[in-house]
Formats: sequence, C-alpha cells, structure tokens
Amino acid sequence: MGLRVTGGQRRRCFGLLRSAGDVWACVLEVNAWRRRRGDAPLAGYQELCRELAASGPGTFGELDSTGARSVLRRFSDAWFAAAKRRQTGDVSAGFPRRRRGLVPVRWYHGTFTVVGRRVRIPAARGSAPLWVRLVRDLPYPVEQVRSITLLCEGNRLFLDVTAEVPVTVYPPGEEPDAGRVAGVDLGIIHPYAVAGPDGAGLLVSGRAVRAEHRMHLADTKARRRAVARRAPKPGQRGSRRWRRYRRRARVVEGRHRRRVRQAQHEAARTVISWAQQQRVGVLHVGDPRSVLDIPAGRRHNLRLRQWQIGRLIQVLTDKATLAGITVHMVDERGTSSTCPACHRRIPKPRGRTLTCPHCTFTGHRDLVAAAMIATRRPGGGPTTPTTAVAVLPGVITHRRAGRHLPGAGQSRRDPRRPPAAARGSVGPRRPAPPPGEESLALHGEDPQHHRKPGER
Repeated sequence: MGLRVTGGQRRRCFGLLRSAGDVWACVLEVNAWRRRRGDAPLAGYQELCRELAASGPGTFGELDSTGARSVLRRFSDAWFAAAKRRQTGDVSAGFPRRRRGLVPVRWYHGTFTVVGRRVRIPAARGSAPLWVRLVRDLPYPVEQVRSITLLCEGNRLFLDVTAEVPVTVYPPGEEPDAGRVAGVDLGIIHPYAVAGPDGAGLLVSGRAVRAEHRMHLADTKARRRAVARRAPKPGQRGSRRWRRYRRRARVVEGRHRRRVRQAQHEAARTVISWAQQQRVGVLHVGDPRSVLDIPAGRRHNLRLRQWQIGRLIQVLTDKATLAGITVHMVDERGTSSTCPACHRRIPKPRGRTLTCPHCTFTGHRDLVAAAMIATRRPGGGPTTPTTAVAVLPGVITHRRAGRHLPGAGQSRRDPRRPPAAARGSVGPRRPAPPPGEESLALHGEDPQHHRKPGER
C-alpha cells in the first residue's frame, strides 16, 4: 500500500527506517567483537532482545522496542536460514554481515491503529504520534489485519499489510478433489504450463514480462550512456544534477519491479482459477532451482536472475493454500527431454515443439514436461517410472500475463520502442480489397511508394 505523507511525516518515516538500519549495524558490530574474541555469535532472538534491553530507551531515536525487535527477528531468521543451508552442504550460503542503510520495520497487531485510510505508526515513548494516510482503502477488514511493515522501495514509502484471510469455502460438489492431480512446469517464456486431468491444459504466456525486462535493460543502458560524462570521479562529490539522475533511476527501477511483480501475481491467479474450474486438488510443481548452479554465459545468467523462480513458487503456493489446493514440489529433471510415449531420452528441442525420433511423437514441450511432472511423486527420484501414464492435454487454454505492461494490449507494441516508420518500415498494412470491389488504397498512389520517416 502506497503512503501519502507530508514532508515532516516523510522525514520521520525515513528516520524510523534509518534507526532500524542502526539496530542491524549494532548487531553486526557486536557479533564482530565476539568473533574476534572467539566467542559464539549472538543469533537467537531472545539473546538479541536481552542485548537490546540492556541498551536502554531512546538509543535508536523514535524507533520503539516493538519495531527494534522486528529487526532482531529478521536478523535471527536470516542467520539460522544460512546455517541450515550450510548444514545441507551449500557452502555458498553466507551469514548476514553487510550493513544496511534502511531496514524495514514491522509492527504486530495491537501496537498500531487503523482508522479508514489513516494508520498510526508506533513511535518511541515521548515522541509525537505518527499518523500517515494510505493512497487507497485496505482490501481487508480492519479486524483481519495482523501486522504492518514500513519499507522503502524506489525512494518511495510503502506499508506492507498482512491480514488473516480464511480459506475459500466451496458449495457442495464444487470443492477441489484430492484425487485430481495436475502438473506445473515453470519456465521463462511460459511462467506456468499446467497439464491437468481429463486432457485439459493451460499455457500462461510471459512474453510481455520478458519484453518488459528487455526494454528496461535497454532504457537503463541508454540513460547510463547519456550521463557517463557527468558521472563524478571516485572520491568526488556528485552534483545536484547527478543526484536527480540517481533519484530518477531509483524511481524507474522500483516501477519496473512492481510491474513484474504484478504480472507474476496475475499469472499465478490465472493458474489457481483454472485449477478451481477443473476441481484440481493437488498441484505437482517441478522444482527447477538446480539449474541455478549450472555455469553459463553472462546472458544466460541475466535470464536466470530475472526469472525469479523462488518468487513464482511462493506466489503460486500462497494462492493455492488460500484456495484449498495442496502444492507438492517434485524433481523436474529430464521432463523436457523424455518422450511421454516411449519413455526414451530425446534431444532437448530449441523451440516449443518436442518431437521424438523413436516413436514420432510430437507435442508442446512445456505441456509435455507438465504432464510428466504430474506423474512423479513428491520426494521421489528424477526418473519417471515406465508404468506411469502421462495424460497429455488435448484442450489447451491460452492466457497472457502482464496485460498492464506497456505494449501488452491488442497492438502488442511497446510505446518505448521507436516508431515503425523510423526503422524503414512501409507503414501499416492495408486490408485486402473485398471480392469484386475496388482497392481501398488511395487513387493515384503508387503501391510501391515507400513512406518517408514520419509520413502517414
């Protein structure tokens, strides 16, 4: 939820975020001292809270004890998550040791007040009450709100609202059936490809999201080339123009992330709505996170980083849980390179069509992978048993994610791209003349005449 604040309220909100950053830096400094002495680090939430209580009130400005403890909870969760990954053999997992200027602050139910669009954010004892206004009404009843989190993204203030939402209640005979299983294959071109029972399939196109990534990268490179001469030298203070450019770059980056995030939610919502119509009770989702460890070129690494596999899985899981649908993660290795008919290994195709050279089977590559994923059991090996029968979709539903993105409408033309005439195009094509009638072209116009740039 965006915030509509005055100048004074904005300074106080950023003061809270900076104070939270001071708490984070204080914990890092204490652990650095203990590491030099050879003592065990402070990672437990209760131990950190005792250190916070020993610091005394007023140490971190207007930040109250509840907000400071939320920062300690965030640090403790990050530390134990890294420790768990290291125990499983992931040596690349690092403990939190980097300072942060702004850290999100969270307050729980009973510490804040919501009155319409106005929210009272808790402050330290002795400070004036801090009331802020939301840009729109809350989508949940006030009694369901359980926590709020103040954060900054793209130099803009937001309030992350968490509410307790009940699981969807269905009429008798329309609830999800636990015996109906569908497979979900995650990808870049198609974020979700679903193969359900009874030969039903769903393809969610993510080409608009991919175009948004490409155009944002092109815009970023163009802006950097334009201001390369005005960039300050190392150790030199930037000018006012440079600070405005950096502020504008942060705003554009935040807008890009919000656009992509909204498209991911739309794609997941499409999958869950389709599963509800098909009465699917269990989703087997292929886990492709193992491909992140494969060394590849710079372009491939950029694609994988923009893919955001974990976010796609988390968004789909949250919406499925709300709809009463169970999600199981399965191994998806080999699903795009195994024939579902003869179960023999085939070369992985470069396009979207999978063709088996052994039994002449042909099908959509992503839907074939989803059908193979549906036959695998959670916790099983990477191979699909030859006795399992993959139900290939016969009726495919096509949907597109990210209709709010620029150029994702009927024209499919991004307004940030240069006009077609500027690239030497002959302009828009005219429809063919109706049978038995004259052409719709202007009389006396040369059909081979090429328009000049900007000419209609």
